[in-house]
Parts: sequence; structure tokens; C-alpha cells
Amino acid sequence: MASSLTCTGVIWALLSFLCAATSCVGFFMPYWLWGSQLGKPVSFGTFRRCSYPVHDEVRQTMVMVEECGRYASFQGIPSAEWRICTVVTGLGCGLLLLVALTALMGCCVSELISRTVGRVAGGIQFLGGKCEIGWAYYCTGAGAAAAILLCTWLACFSGKKQKQYPY
Repeated sequence: MASSLTCTGVIWALLSFLCAATSCVGFFMPYWLWGSQLGKPVSFGTFRRCSYPVHDEVRQTMVMVEECGRYASFQGIPSAEWRICTVVTGLGCGLLLLVALTALMGCCVSELISRTVGRVAGGIQFLGGKCEIGWAYYCTGAGAAAAILLCTWLACFSGKKQKQYPY
């Protein structure tokens, strides 16, 4: 099977996929911030949360719902800044995944990734109570950082030289 990638390009494609997967897992997990509320452990991410307070109409008190779930609507996300974070991080993860899947296809399809396409893909990856920061936040950040630093550099060397066809 012909490939349009050099050996460095194959490493770039695999590493790009791992970075995208890591970032996406971190984005979807509700463990960005950890803390406690009403004596119960709570955590939340950009659009998911675990253990959250609701008002009990019968007892007229706040009770903790001890389960994980999404916010009822986009407007249910606590602040405008958090909503912006959700959109920007989601778009970044989607873009990382798109570049990674395109790079992986370059492993199987000849003349798909040229040096110029590899450099453009690398550029896209570049633009891509008491609380504790949870593992999902670090997971998302680590995937993005690896994509920016390492994958961008590897992308510059990913494509094979194009054959010059005399016309």
C-alpha cells in the first residue's frame, strides 16, 4: 500500500491521533475541577458535572444529586466565560481530530499529503469552595500542548517530495 508520508510523517500522524484522542477524552470528562459542596464531593467539566445541588420543593432545602450528567441546556452552563470555553475547546478538539484523521489517511493513500499540506496541517494544530484542578483538565491541556509543540514540528517533515511531471 502506497503512502504519501515519510517515516517522520507516519510518526506525526500517529502522535497527532494520540494527542487528539487525549484532548477529546479530557474535553468530554467532567473532572476539570474538583471540590465539595454540602459535604459531598463534586466535579465538573466544560459541559458535564457530577454531584450538583438542586432545590427540593417539598423540604424547601438544597439537596445534592449524586450522579453525573450534562447541563440541561447550553444556557445552563454557569457563566458566559465557561460557555465560551466549551465552544472553543470543542472546536479545537474537533480540528485536532480532523487533522489527525487526515494524517492517518495519508499513511494509506499515495500523494494525499504533500509537504505544503503537511505544513498547513501543522499550522492548524498550532492554532488549535476549595477547588482542585482534575485530571481531565490536564489531559486536555497535555494533548493540546503536544499537538502544538511536537506535532507541528513533525508535520513540517511529513510529506514526500512531489514528483515533477513534465507537461
